[in-house]
Amino acid sequence: MAFPTAVNSEITDSVTQTNVQVLADAPATAMGNVYMAVAQALANSAHNATNAQQQNFALAEAVTAKCLQALLGSTTTA
Repeated sequence: MAFPTAVNSEITDSVTQTNVQVLADAPATAMGNVYMAVAQALANSAHNATNAQQQNFALAEAVTAKCLQALLGSTTTA
């Protein structure tokens, strides 16, 4: 029970219990937010790695084509 006040003790108890509930939920909510932020960061890094790999493959294909063109002595350029 809360300290004696001019307000009904049932009301002060209710507000106190609500505040305690909010404070008790704060660490779990914070950790949930951290987990979501980490998951988003990992997803972004995976997407970036996939994009970099695709770009490297495209560059490698272009270099291979140019090298073959030089080896075969082709004089046409695109």
